[in-house]
Amino acid sequence: MRMHWGCAVWLWLTSPFVAWARDVPESLKEGPTSPPGAWHFLTRLEATTLALSPRMGMGMDEGFLQVEPLLVVDGAEAFGLNLGAPVRLRLWGGGTEAGLIRKEDWDTLSDWGQVVRLLSLGSDASPVSLWAGSLDCYSLLSGHLVRRYSNRANPDYHPAGAVLTGTLGPLYAEAFTSDVLGTRLVGAEVEVDVAHVLGGRPMQPGRYTLALSAVHDGARPGGTARPVTLAHVDGTAVVWVRRGNDGGVEAQVFAGWGGRPGEADAWGAVAGLGLDAVSPTLDVLARLEVRLQRGGFRQSYFGQDYELARFQVAGGAGVALAEATFPTGASTFGEVIVGWDAVRLGDLVRRHLRLSVSTEAFSWGRVDADVRLAAQLFHREVEVAFRGLAVGMRQPGVRYLTSGEVRWRFLGGRLYALGQGGTLLYPTPEGTLRPGAFASVGMGVDDAR
Repeated sequence: MRMHWGCAVWLWLTSPFVAWARDVPESLKEGPTSPPGAWHFLTRLEATTLALSPRMGMGMDEGFLQVEPLLVVDGAEAFGLNLGAPVRLRLWGGGTEAGLIRKEDWDTLSDWGQVVRLLSLGSDASPVSLWAGSLDCYSLLSGHLVRRYSNRANPDYHPAGAVLTGTLGPLYAEAFTSDVLGTRLVGAEVEVDVAHVLGGRPMQPGRYTLALSAVHDGARPGGTARPVTLAHVDGTAVVWVRRGNDGGVEAQVFAGWGGRPGEADAWGAVAGLGLDAVSPTLDVLARLEVRLQRGGFRQSYFGQDYELARFQVAGGAGVALAEATFPTGASTFGEVIVGWDAVRLGDLVRRHLRLSVSTEAFSWGRVDADVRLAAQLFHREVEVAFRGLAVGMRQPGVRYLTSGEVRWRFLGGRLYALGQGGTLLYPTPEGTLRPGAFASVGMGVDDAR
């Protein structure tokens, strides 16, 4: 089984830091009366009041009426489309020159990408598949260059990313872009099934693989950082497999080496082990790595904090990530992703619990952590979600971001109330980050056919 490390690609909600999968409600799921390949449709409308507040006396409060229409077309595995974007109508604040609609949400071409929340063509079993929309907690295959990356961590930047995958004989490739309408982050990883190359198609594909990945940031739009390119080579061996009719367990060992092309002293190495266990009600992915970093290179360079760090890195340096000096040293990285359902595992949206935790501790004292939790309670009528991100703990200038969301469905699930809140960091023209907070309450209604 192919391992996609990371916490998957999640659909984007109105909060820039609460992004949990909510493809369609239960009423859209195919049941016994739905023929195979049946098409389904969902329309949704949310109306909330949204307050954006600066911290530390920076700027002024702003209040909006946020209206978010949504259209979902579900064509089973072959096709999926989710269109919709929040429109924020100003109620107060913003100064005398502020318009009716919040201009920061629509002032660049990339911002129009937010209209496409999801476009999917093909499935994991297809020779070629395409996924487009918001990227949140995205990892590029091995995850040693791109791990847990979010392309909308900047609350004033709303691009649509895309992921393209393909299989041809012993080759499996995945390519992505963080912004289909702008010159930003692009990358790819190509994986070769070694046993397939040496002896033909094996009974257990993907047991021994070699992979090459490369990622480039064109440094546009926004920010003052220079372009940066990273590359990585990985080897993986599945050392233990146990499969049954109701799931299985797989253990791997891996090692890799990476660097910055053209910079001989910027390199890093990694070794570790992973575990993937699946049952009808529980799946667990775990990874433990030991890493070395030299000359400013580090694994997971394009991570959960990247869209903010490209303006100003966490810590006391006050410079962009591409200009910062990353200390030479080592680190230990761990990640655990758990999905559980009391009935049976299905789509991500239909799980009682989704938990994703990662942490990295560096030999020179720094600690980073990212925690995401989503749960469905009281017969799935109440949904709660939380995210906490801490970058640079035990160092000066630590960066914390938190957010939470609660949704309560009633009247058969068609009507729901929601509340959201959390902290934000806004990039400024000077290249610094302005802290802020948000709070939102409102109602929504669904109609599924």
